[in-house]
Amino acid sequence: MSDVMEIPKPDVCRVDFGQPTKEEERKIKEILKMKTIAVVGISPKETRPSNDVARYMLNHGYDVIPVRPASREILGRKCYRDLESIDRPVDVVDVFRRSEYCPEIAKKAVKIGAKALWLQEGVISEEAKRIAEEAGLLVIMDYCLKKAHQKYSKGL
Repeated sequence: MSDVMEIPKPDVCRVDFGQPTKEEERKIKEILKMKTIAVVGISPKETRPSNDVARYMLNHGYDVIPVRPASREILGRKCYRDLESIDRPVDVVDVFRRSEYCPEIAKKAVKIGAKALWLQEGVISEEAKRIAEEAGLLVIMDYCLKKAHQKYSKGL
């Protein structure tokens, strides 16, 4: 019997995964070994990609921490107003916010000691990438975490 709570919902990622470079593949595999994911910008709506990706990762054994100021609970998990209010270590900050918000999120990811910054499909910020990488975080940009897991999780 599994400890993982099954929360069913259809696949709703929007764009094909793409063709990562060998270096991106190495980073993706390393990030997928990390188990605590703060999902910034998660929606309480089950049909939204952020909710779908978080549910999928939760169903696959990850500790998903919802981050959304206006919500108290999403996917049966306590929701935090921001990264700095999370009361335990975070490995990966997974971002579902518009690109212009990413540099500030990257700074907060560094501040809380995250190990990786993941910007979802369509989220591109060279400034956020620079901030995170200069602090030693692994960075993936414009890729779907769920699709990465589906493609690379075997053999981890």
